[in-house]
Amino acid sequence: MVKYSVVGHSVPQIDANEKARGVAEFVSDLQFPGMLYGKILRSPHPHARILHIDPSKARSLKGVKAIVTADDTPKIPFGPRTEDWNIFAVEKVRFIGDEVAAVAAIDEDTAEEALDLIRVEYEELPSVFDPIEAMQPGAPLIHDKERNIVSEFKLNKGDVDRAFQECDVVHSDRYYTNQVYQAYLEPMACVAHFEPTGKLTLYLATQIPSMTRVTYAKALGLPLEKIRVVVPYYGGAFGAKMETNLHLAAAVLSQKTGKPIRMVNSREEDFMAGNPRVPMYIDLKVGARKDGTLVGKEVRIIGGSGARAVYSMAIVATACYRVDSLYRFEHLRTEGLTVYTNTVPTSCFRGFGNAQMTFALESSLDMIAGDLNMDPAELRIRNGLKTGEVSIHGWQIGSSGLEECVRKAVEASGWEERRQEKRFARGVGLACCNHVSGNRAFSREFDGGAGIVRIGREGKVLVYHGESDMGQGQRTVFAQIVAEELGVALDRIEVAPVDTDISPFGLGSFATRGTVFGGNGVKAAAQDAKRQILEVAAEVFETIPSELEARGGKIYVKDEPKRNLSFEKVAEICLLRRGGSPVVGTGFWAPDTVLPDPVTKYGNVAPAYPFACQIAEVEVDTETGHVNVIQYTAAHDVGRAINPQTTEGQIHGGVTQGIGWALMEDMVVEKGKVLNPDFRDYVIPGPLDIPPIKSILVEPVDPNGPFGAKGIGEPALNPSPAAVANAIYHAIGVRFTELPITPEKILKALKERQK
Repeated sequence: MVKYSVVGHSVPQIDANEKARGVAEFVSDLQFPGMLYGKILRSPHPHARILHIDPSKARSLKGVKAIVTADDTPKIPFGPRTEDWNIFAVEKVRFIGDEVAAVAAIDEDTAEEALDLIRVEYEELPSVFDPIEAMQPGAPLIHDKERNIVSEFKLNKGDVDRAFQECDVVHSDRYYTNQVYQAYLEPMACVAHFEPTGKLTLYLATQIPSMTRVTYAKALGLPLEKIRVVVPYYGGAFGAKMETNLHLAAAVLSQKTGKPIRMVNSREEDFMAGNPRVPMYIDLKVGARKDGTLVGKEVRIIGGSGARAVYSMAIVATACYRVDSLYRFEHLRTEGLTVYTNTVPTSCFRGFGNAQMTFALESSLDMIAGDLNMDPAELRIRNGLKTGEVSIHGWQIGSSGLEECVRKAVEASGWEERRQEKRFARGVGLACCNHVSGNRAFSREFDGGAGIVRIGREGKVLVYHGESDMGQGQRTVFAQIVAEELGVALDRIEVAPVDTDISPFGLGSFATRGTVFGGNGVKAAAQDAKRQILEVAAEVFETIPSELEARGGKIYVKDEPKRNLSFEKVAEICLLRRGGSPVVGTGFWAPDTVLPDPVTKYGNVAPAYPFACQIAEVEVDTETGHVNVIQYTAAHDVGRAINPQTTEGQIHGGVTQGIGWALMEDMVVEKGKVLNPDFRDYVIPGPLDIPPIKSILVEPVDPNGPFGAKGIGEPALNPSPAAVANAIYHAIGVRFTELPITPEKILKALKERQK
């Protein structure tokens, strides 16, 4: 493997010092002169007609500056996928937490007090909360449509019925993956400011700064050029922080008052009106030959979108077919239904549907391995896609470290020894996954990444990009890529915050695309800047650019290393020769991805595909039902790890989230109301719940990644629930097909088995 001076080395995140000292300003820290504070009045009913809103008492409260409702908006239906949103409820509310009105006041306490003074008269309507019930004839209609089905996904390849007849083993089961909350550090937050010019500046915690402009321009009835998005530091997202009505409510209040408006959800609001994971019913049937070759797969998925579609239909579609490119399936029959309910709208969460389906598939494969008396690890190796193969859906696997991941995880975990021990209540479980680094199907307009690199007189390098760092270390990775390309030290690089008035357009942080797309974009820009630097240096050295080399902070003549100039000196010469203009490199990267066919779904959706294998070791207390995860091994194909330390941090975080989902996390909803909207009752893993995690970086350098890199964000979580579930089965011989696997469920299952 090629050795680099910056890339491939573990370095602290470039913003770690600011964050550790508490001086980094997050969205919820922002202060502006004359700023007001906004709060949203939310529906207490899951489904009701709005008869009358009386804000008069609230308006008379000292310190209240504005109250807005749907009548203060253009009432333009909008949405990132279907136009079923309004900024505030028009005519009726559709879930507990639906936005009815908003208040701007001199402080948050006054805004909260004002909410209690707004009188709303409702006429309650019949509600439906389960997607299966919502599909039935006669179910209450949530939107003005003939039925509550948002979308249908269907896909057939080969002859599934004949395939199952020819199989030696067929396993069929129903799985349920529940609704869970992203549990990021900072709740949803924003500052909106309508300037006197009519331009709206939004300071947002958003994963998709450029794309939100498009959605919000329509919702507000504004030209796109009138919206500017700035992305300060923000405390995590995990998929939830895309479009949200919080931003738009703040914009409407700012338009009304002419003042900056800061809005921050309480944690309870974040639970009741955020965008948690799409819950899914998954009916899965998988068949294999006696040698372990997987032949057929049939799946039917019913996903609950809640009261708005958001991205739920894309998530259900992903669950339907992404795992088909993990193994060599020959025959497929797939159906996915996305269904409205009178519950909180659901959307993106780390894994984007692939995590839900991975739980079902990897649980099923363990049962098939048992029926065939085959090592579950061997079953995965036998069927896993390899480098150079093309999947059943046209995915071109430029590099695959799947087999290496399995073998290294097996060795590091002591898999074979643990399997042979057969100690009751102690077990190990294995699960694999695939994912994408980018998704051509998600954004159909274009695919790519862009960057701008500015080199000042003093040789300081400023990097602009259009992606979004939510704390995962993306800024550091971009800095390392640019430093490597220019041959300078990392401390010479500064990465600017995203500002859509300055930064290049970027699709944002989703589909594990940041490192590959954003990284290739800033790499291209750095190459352009380097070209300009070398052209000027060549004039100074009276040679040609190809005879020069940039490394170690200097520009060298290749065959005469003593002839050199510092990078800073060449940058100064460039500026002086250009009349004061700095070196500005621009670049973009457009991969040869292929938009999937709308019917067959055949296409190459990503430039790179990561793989993983995780192994959990658990101990089950049969008296209490408590599961203790005592050891965990996670082997991940990451291409080249640009920053191994940050990559391992992502793996540890993903495994932790996956263990939480597997064993404890659950949004308890009763008649549309979230009963545990805080961290007292919504349990997430603490330090004592997390075992030692062995992270193994498998690095098959990918031909399309920057310096060979792939993404890591989502695959870090995807296999974890299945690995834990498989380990529990190995420990006590009970198969759980519903998440989370709680002590109550375990005790009940053990009691039933004793009957």
